[in-house]
Amino acid sequence: MIQTPFCDKATMANQLARMLWEIKAVHFRPEQPYKLASGMASPVYIDCRKLISYPRIRSAVMDFAAATLLSEAGFEQFDVIAGGETAGIPFAAMLAERLALPMIYVRKAPKGHGRNAQIEGDMREGARVLVIEDLTTAGGSMFTFINAVRAAGGIVDHGMALFYYDIFPAARSEMLEKGVTLHNIATWRDVLAVAREKQLFETNKLAEVESFLNSPLDWSARHGGVASL
Repeated sequence: MIQTPFCDKATMANQLARMLWEIKAVHFRPEQPYKLASGMASPVYIDCRKLISYPRIRSAVMDFAAATLLSEAGFEQFDVIAGGETAGIPFAAMLAERLALPMIYVRKAPKGHGRNAQIEGDMREGARVLVIEDLTTAGGSMFTFINAVRAAGGIVDHGMALFYYDIFPAARSEMLEKGVTLHNIATWRDVLAVAREKQLFETNKLAEVESFLNSPLDWSARHGGVASL
């Protein structure tokens, strides 16, 4: 276990949740749901991109990310850190610096032709690559980048999302079936716990958000979003 005052996973999750609230990156809007890229209607939205604008917070988050990876994956498991276009790029750069590793970034779509058409930076054949994103719901967008790295000759056994929705029970196991272990720092449950503790919203609004977390696709269908993914 890496020696850091934030090495306890529950503490790191709570601290990141508090940070997200502090910088106003968390949005609750049950009465006018957000429409996510998947088409799912959601009463909650989180903007992890705001983390890059707060130097002390982003430094702590990189401590959390490094501690999580080193304790859960190991100390010498990666050769390259890869960020997904666009939100994952700054976090990949900061984490690569923290771990003293090379960094690449992966485009959402190929630019040009050839095996490395989606890869920017230098990645050798057989490099062990960690793909990082700011957040993920079920890993779908992350696999856009993972598949591109694999097609270019990289080995991807691990992915990291600073924030993981954790609303689909089968998501982690489905990623494992595709050969990827997902690591994360905080989830919506951690954010909701801080909201309850600090009484940031009315009880009925928190209950509505919890209803979404317990059954997201049912909640989506009742509010004009997709009923399946």
